[in-house]
Amino acid sequence: MAKVCQVTGKKPVSGRSYVYRGIAKKKKGIGLNITGITKRRFQPNLIKKRFWFSEEKRFITIKLSAKAMRTIDKKGLATIVRQMRAQGQKI
Repeated sequence: MAKVCQVTGKKPVSGRSYVYRGIAKKKKGIGLNITGITKRRFQPNLIKKRFWFSEEKRFITIKLSAKAMRTIDKKGLATIVRQMRAQGQKI
């Protein structure tokens, strides 16, 4: 299963990790130099969470990010489920 939030659509993004070497100028050195660049991935903060969906009287399990949990608290679970079903997601 992909590492994608079902509510917000957050997914991993790529970036770089830099390695610095040298002595900083404010410590009387000649400055920091980048000596290595490595590719890396920034993973979303995903959680598999079970919610009680009172309209259908059952539990639903959603893979979501921490930000999506705050969105559910704000808008309500029924609204979010309606939006997800409109997008064609199966819940």
